[in-house]
Amino acid sequence: MFTGIVREVGVIGKVKKVPKGRVLFIRMKRLLRRLKTGDSLAVHGCCLTVTRKTQRGVFVDIASETLKKTTFGALRTGSRVNLEASMRPGDFLGGHFVLGHVDGVGTVRRRWREGESLYLRIAYPRALAPYMVYTGSVAVDGVSLTVARVFPKSHALDVCLIPHTLRETTFSGLRVGSRINLEADILGKYVLRAMECAAATPRRG
Repeated sequence: MFTGIVREVGVIGKVKKVPKGRVLFIRMKRLLRRLKTGDSLAVHGCCLTVTRKTQRGVFVDIASETLKKTTFGALRTGSRVNLEASMRPGDFLGGHFVLGHVDGVGTVRRRWREGESLYLRIAYPRALAPYMVYTGSVAVDGVSLTVARVFPKSHALDVCLIPHTLRETTFSGLRVGSRINLEADILGKYVLRAMECAAATPRRG
């Protein structure tokens, strides 16, 4: 379980292709002392397991299924990634509940400035439409953001990035056409599923 509050921006130090996926070495400083082998680590919003730790970073495995459902196939040596260690009992929940299970890949359609903030318009997969709610939560590359506006017909949404978020994440490098990992709010998934089950249950009487 994560919160969508990025604690560090790591750098991909090595990408190794293996028969059924990839092995990544991620360089980091701030989070390294907290992590140990077997721990969960959110990398650009995807929950991965630390398989080995060194003095400069950690190794993680990427399965072929993960490559299909995320942007990880485009990661190269030198790529910057948002990082968050899993929650511990008693940790402060500053964002929203994020599982690290990427639901789909979105694309930056437009970016513009309003004052010191940067706005992004993101096209999302049609299957995620039921979960995109005005002022609701969405995880974008592992960052908890509030949906500022929704465009149901074009399957797009707007998010606002304040200067602090731009400094502490990889978002300053996003451009029109950039692909990003999306995870819908888990609460919306459960609510929708409960309504589907209720509708499918025959009424008595």
